[in-house]
Amino acid sequence: MKFRPTLVIAAITLFACAVPISYTEIVEKSRQGLRLLNLVEGAEPEWKTEEEKINLLRAGVHFFDVTEVYELEKDFPTLKPESAVAAKFPPPSHQAALANILPLVSIPNMQGYLTNLTAFNNRYYKSTTGSLASTYILNTVKTSMFDFQIISPRGDIKASLFNHSWGQPSVIVNIPGGSASPITVIGAHLDSINLNNPSNGRAPGADDDGTGTVNLIEGLRVLVAADFKPSTPVEFHWYSGEEAGLLGSQAIATAYKNAGVNVKAFMELDMSGYFKPGSREVMALEADYIDEGLNTFLKSLITTYSRIPWTMDIPVQWSMTTNVRVKLTCAYDVQCGYACSDHASWYKIGVPSSFPYEAVTGNDNPNIHSATDTTNVVGFSWTHSVEFVKIGVAFVYELAI
Repeated sequence: MKFRPTLVIAAITLFACAVPISYTEIVEKSRQGLRLLNLVEGAEPEWKTEEEKINLLRAGVHFFDVTEVYELEKDFPTLKPESAVAAKFPPPSHQAALANILPLVSIPNMQGYLTNLTAFNNRYYKSTTGSLASTYILNTVKTSMFDFQIISPRGDIKASLFNHSWGQPSVIVNIPGGSASPITVIGAHLDSINLNNPSNGRAPGADDDGTGTVNLIEGLRVLVAADFKPSTPVEFHWYSGEEAGLLGSQAIATAYKNAGVNVKAFMELDMSGYFKPGSREVMALEADYIDEGLNTFLKSLITTYSRIPWTMDIPVQWSMTTNVRVKLTCAYDVQCGYACSDHASWYKIGVPSSFPYEAVTGNDNPNIHSATDTTNVVGFSWTHSVEFVKIGVAFVYELAI
């Protein structure tokens, strides 16, 4: 989920000391229909109505909805310190094995998955069709589809729903390793939204994030077909409620943190199917709220395994005074920034995270969050999206084999 270039001045947030929010307050405010949002890094969360929350989304403001996780994560560091030493990962070294695996990736398979996924009226996290979309993904990875089976031949691979307090579950597939940890995680979000009518509006979400969702399904299929048996575990995650404030990924990341699960690295695939006609075809690596060491590793993966080059997106610029932090968003300043996709949920608990994106911001898909986010728009490209499957497969294989 990234928002289009619009002239937006995000709310000015004062950094003042505040009394921590109590569990009782969270329960009472939640019963009133209020949501607790982190709007700016380092600031105290704010209570908003559902309508105020939707209006923030319409204005292009990114946020964490921490209503369900505030109590669980209040003792965590807010974000990984920028001064922290970047993680280190070895250069790619399994070219021979991946040369036999990557050609197995199938565009027709992805087209089939996406046709079914976009047939739901929307995949909004509170809608019935949103919940049905989760079940569709679970069944697709578990059972026979297009005359093949994905994980059914492998009794050691487990697929399950991760239930939330809202209606739409997330989906997790675990491929066990020879040892129990660390886990390598690759994720996408399965929900979609029509910002004009979130609950009932048509939101096919073909690119946002149908492409990332089917990239993961096909990547999983390819690895299982190659009899992938990693040394350390691998998980594929499809998150609920990303469009509503990174709800599903926060719930899972927080649960893993509290359970002491050691996560080696996380990569997000959120929109991979579009680049502006006439622009240079690239994979744009997000430059903020990521781990520099993992980005370096990702650059080497793209150079080694993809036909298209990488480039960097530009981090959001901030203006600071002694007491005020102001975020200016306009045509020249529209990059990923704070809480823009699910990688941020892992980053804030200290997991090395990275996010390769379909295009440099401004050359990305202008049709998202509407009824026109379909594969029919000029600029949508399956040959572009398939490169992200290859990088996802290489990411998992190189880190976990």
